[in-house]
Amino acid sequence: MTIHSEITLGPVSLRITDLEQSISFYRDLLGLTVLEQTGNTATLGAKTTPLVLLEERVDARRLPPNSVAGLYHFAILLPSRKELGFVIRNLIANDVDLGQGDHLVSEAFYLSDPDGNGIEIYADRPRETWSYEANGDVKMTTDSVDWQSMLIEAGEEDWHGMPADTVMGHVHFHVKSLEAGRKFYVETLGFEVAADASRMKALFVAANGYHHHIGMNLWAGPDAPKTPADAVGLSYWTLVYPDKSVLEEAVAAIDASLYQVELTEDAVYITDDAGITARLVTK
Repeated sequence: MTIHSEITLGPVSLRITDLEQSISFYRDLLGLTVLEQTGNTATLGAKTTPLVLLEERVDARRLPPNSVAGLYHFAILLPSRKELGFVIRNLIANDVDLGQGDHLVSEAFYLSDPDGNGIEIYADRPRETWSYEANGDVKMTTDSVDWQSMLIEAGEEDWHGMPADTVMGHVHFHVKSLEAGRKFYVETLGFEVAADASRMKALFVAANGYHHHIGMNLWAGPDAPKTPADAVGLSYWTLVYPDKSVLEEAVAAIDASLYQVELTEDAVYITDDAGITARLVTK
């Protein structure tokens, strides 16, 4: 099974403790738009594109960082370096703590939402500038970002939030083992290995030659416990197939594996060994 080349990622669903606080964070600091709010849930996105689904659970526990299998971060991909500069300018103006990384293929910044859910915001460099190892792995590293020049690109122009062509670029998980991760994401879902960073206890997989759609690591420790259902964190991430026939083919392959499939009227759910659930849908 090889995953379809036109696969894309959709929104992540998060458990949080204070809906209004989280809405303020994602709207006012990151520039997302509130698309829907009902009761204890809200959907936010880039103009009309849903990216983050929030579910308030006021009694949810917040766990120590890097202590369980589950979400490491989800990564919002901006269409240009200048658009990323607008977001960074806003975050700096609001004294938000940021991590950073120039990964050769992209420039990225890291932060957490009010409940500690990890977030990356980034912009890719043109694919023709990427370089590769002798074995075909895409070269990635972590250097300092030239954020000053990024702010110069943004200049003093008014910012109108994340643009409509912002997408979910990738998701990155703490897993129980890289072997189990490879079995689920490569052998079952059909992603290809983009970069094997086993020396750093990480593995990156992708479709259609991307640097990675899925990252996985052992930085919470081997055999890390699953994220409890009563804790803040990821409820599911979304994999979007181009049409029904392609999704049905994927589901048939999953059915032939050891993973359990849950069918609903509008989606298919499958959970890996680490307790991380993927929601499979069509465009």
